[in-house]
Amino acid sequence: MTAHAYGDDWTSGVEAIVFETCDTCRSHWYFARNRCPACGAATVTRVPSRGEGTVCAVTSVSRAPAPELRAFVPYRVALIDLDEGVRVMGHAGDGVMIGNRVRGAYRRLGTVLVPFFTASGSLRDGPENSR
Repeated sequence: MTAHAYGDDWTSGVEAIVFETCDTCRSHWYFARNRCPACGAATVTRVPSRGEGTVCAVTSVSRAPAPELRAFVPYRVALIDLDEGVRVMGHAGDGVMIGNRVRGAYRRLGTVLVPFFTASGSLRDGPENSR
């Protein structure tokens, strides 16, 4: 992962997925907020993810949601349970299936940077089963 201000992530063109953690109750979540959704504390820290996790769901998109994406269909989208405990959505490589261990990278879809996940191990081969 490249060094950056932790406020920046893929939504602003930086190759990073950034989640937040509460300094008071240690809850963590994705999507920036001013306060902890669990306890209401205002002491929140932004943390970069390693970008590794397990596929929770995957689907193929064959109808572009916007005209600028028509050139890219069909493409795959997946929900990823990151090892840090947050769930994110990203694009997925061919062959990525529910339960796969995946590793994130980044690709451009037209002018937009998106997270792109590829299989990195066997089904349900989580960190607790790593070699």
